[in-house]
Amino acid sequence: MGSTCVVGLQWGDEAKGKIVDLLCDHHDVVVRYQGGANAGHTVVHEGVTYKLSLVPTGVLREGVEAVIGNGVVVHPPALLKEVASLTAQGVDFTGRLHISDRAHVILPYHLAEERLTEESTSAADHLGTTRRGIGPCYKDKVGRVHGVRIADLYHPAVFRERLARIVDYKNRLLNAMLPDFEPFDDKQVADEYLGYAEQLRPYVTDATSWLHAAVAQGRKLMFEGAQGSLLDIDHGSYPYVTSSSSSAVGVAAGSGVPSRYIDRWIGVVKAYTTRVGGGPFPTEQDNPIGERIRQIGREYGTVTGRPRRCGWFDAVAVRYSTRVSGTTELAVMLLDVLSGFDELKVAVAYETDGKKVEAMPASLADFELCKPVYETVPGWSEDLTAARTWDDLPRQAREYVGFLSRQIGVPVSIVSVGPDRKQTIMVPKDR
Repeated sequence: MGSTCVVGLQWGDEAKGKIVDLLCDHHDVVVRYQGGANAGHTVVHEGVTYKLSLVPTGVLREGVEAVIGNGVVVHPPALLKEVASLTAQGVDFTGRLHISDRAHVILPYHLAEERLTEESTSAADHLGTTRRGIGPCYKDKVGRVHGVRIADLYHPAVFRERLARIVDYKNRLLNAMLPDFEPFDDKQVADEYLGYAEQLRPYVTDATSWLHAAVAQGRKLMFEGAQGSLLDIDHGSYPYVTSSSSSAVGVAAGSGVPSRYIDRWIGVVKAYTTRVGGGPFPTEQDNPIGERIRQIGREYGTVTGRPRRCGWFDAVAVRYSTRVSGTTELAVMLLDVLSGFDELKVAVAYETDGKKVEAMPASLADFELCKPVYETVPGWSEDLTAARTWDDLPRQAREYVGFLSRQIGVPVSIVSVGPDRKQTIMVPKDR
């Protein structure tokens, strides 16, 4: 096995962390290439639950190194809190965590700006962000005037002078828009963040050069996406997306490592569909079916605790994200959640204005008009959580997985029937 990319193909929360964790046995380095502390991975091992947000999943495996790439936006207090929490659970970070000095920094005014954006728009326009300042930080990054990178924190005099100008601008902007706004003190913010910089200093490096050296040494890298491909800023259901390239196309930009070094592209999907926040969701079941999936699947955000919207599997959307991310194989997660349904539905096309549509529209207005065209397949009654091999699964469950594979056009190599590492089935190639 060479280097690998693991990416979600839906609207996030596909249980990618479990797949990354499982494949760590075959890799030396895990790289997070985009997103911020709004993402969350939950990994269960030997009854212990680990919750990760910014830290790559690889740190849970002894001997595996973890890299936070330049495409990630870092909120230093959140990262330090996460490191402290994982350390308390026995994770040793010594020499194993590397943070790109080119990654951008989330500052306190970014959180205030996100609050402004969410509170000043109508309910219909709410994006449903986690209010962690991620979008405003990316906005400053591409705006080029107010962006601050981790490397800047190690030039204190220059950082203080520049931050004073930025804070003056942000204070004037926010004071005009937020009635209860208390201006930021640039000296206080600078002192706070320079303190964080010293705590992070052992981890900060030129991560792109570090990764290229790892490639030259023949080390095997695994690239870990956050959120899901349908939330990609360019290729997702815009504007109800995240602020970064969350599909596999973001790997090169977010790490500095060209995609030609990656041999295996694993797309992760749930056996059904969920999404958080606003935006079109053609297969959503806002009814007892959706509530049943939510309760059995524990569909609440790792970071926020927000209930997720739930519905049937959308093969149209996943076919699209599979092409965008160059997926070569699929991992189907949470298959056990669907036990007990007499029948299961899969959206194989959309219908709009009386016409059949087999691709996800670019226009939000068009997407909101799409109605799912379902095919119905038999369900199963058996509990799948004890299954450990492909043949342990009931025939209907195997047929459902095969149906998804044919609809998407990519083979399924992994099936998950529970949160523990042991509840994972490697699908035979000759099934």
